Amino acid sequence: MEVKLWNDKRERELLESYADLYAIIKVTEKLERAYVRDLVSAADYEAECLKLISQFNSLSSSLAGTVAVPRFVQAYRLDCPAALNRLLQSGVPATVELRAASASSAPAATSASAAAIAHCVQTFITAMDAVKLNMLANDQVRPLLQDVATSMARLGSLLPPDFEGKVKVNEWLGKLHKMGAADELTEQQARQLNFDLDSAYSAFLAALPAAGL
Repeated sequence: MEVKLWNDKRERELLESYADLYAIIKVTEKLERAYVRDLVSAADYEAECLKLISQFNSLSSSLAGTVAVPRFVQAYRLDCPAALNRLLQSGVPATVELRAASASSAPAATSASAAAIAHCVQTFITAMDAVKLNMLANDQVRPLLQDVATSMARLGSLLPPDFEGKVKVNEWLGKLHKMGAADELTEQQARQLNFDLDSAYSAFLAALPAAGL
């Protein structure tokens, strides 16, 4: 006798999303443990962790209103404290937290806290995820870029006034300000924005060790 796991396409897609969420949490737990045990390099850990955080954020957003992650973890008896801390509490890789803590204790960063730096990382990730998910309407993109600009401004003297990321984000905000709320970026504009955000984010991360390590 055939046992059906779903009754329609919607139920099948939901179960597939649950499976993806389960996998992301388990893989993140293994990655965190591997990093603590020095079984993976800091560079490889950070790249993989950023990808997992991005995937988790996208998936949890699509599942909003369907299941809460803490209830999901309890229902499927997942024992993954490190993953939950990284995905739900921190939102950034441990390597970024370490650089943020070092940078915020440096003389040039007296007005910037580790929490503010971590928040800036999160705004970058959120904005980049939105563009990759084709959230290209002005009223979708501009608030996210404004968050990035605001979070960088709160870092005070840690970032110079002519910092590449600030310049690029402000240029995009200027362009979006001239557009209507429902106007969407073209495919070419979206590709350029994604490139500029990625470049700005890389420059931001590179600035942290320069400031404090």
